[in-house]
Amino acid sequence: MTRALAFALLALGLGPSGLGCGSREPLRTVPHVELARFMGDWYVIAHLPLHQERNAYDAIEHYDLERDGTIRVTFTYREGSHDGEAHALHLRAWVHDDRTNAEWRVRPFWPIAMNYLVIHLDADYQVTVIGHPSRDYVWVMSRTPTLSADRVDALCSELEGQGYDLTRLRLVPQRAR
Repeated sequence: MTRALAFALLALGLGPSGLGCGSREPLRTVPHVELARFMGDWYVIAHLPLHQERNAYDAIEHYDLERDGTIRVTFTYREGSHDGEAHALHLRAWVHDDRTNAEWRVRPFWPIAMNYLVIHLDADYQVTVIGHPSRDYVWVMSRTPTLSADRVDALCSELEGQGYDLTRLRLVPQRAR
């Protein structure tokens, strides 16, 4: 599956579970995100990945808030190993719900825009979880390349409480920095 097709299916809500979210309750986002504090590097610790991420190593999301209010997103990773081929994906995002700043749209290419929901964010802006309404995709991220197993387990419990099936959850290998 090409990257473009994977993003198109995600944006349309057509993931592995079929058409969108069905009759489940919507994902609960955090009450508020301070955008300036959210910017910068986030290491992907675990995910229910998009097709092109399934063998990602050293995955990092980087966010830059632009003057016009949009967010420049750069996703970098290595394919298959810490020494694998380096890839970078450049995306544009914008806040969809400016009341909370916790719901974004991310555009991999025009005219596709996918939902991006901040469903967990600790008070220190050190750990976040990004969800998709279909619950087919999720990204657990940290400001550091590792999280304790207890912390990952607690986040997984939260995700299961929001209706996620984590049988495909993948821990992303991160090279110690």
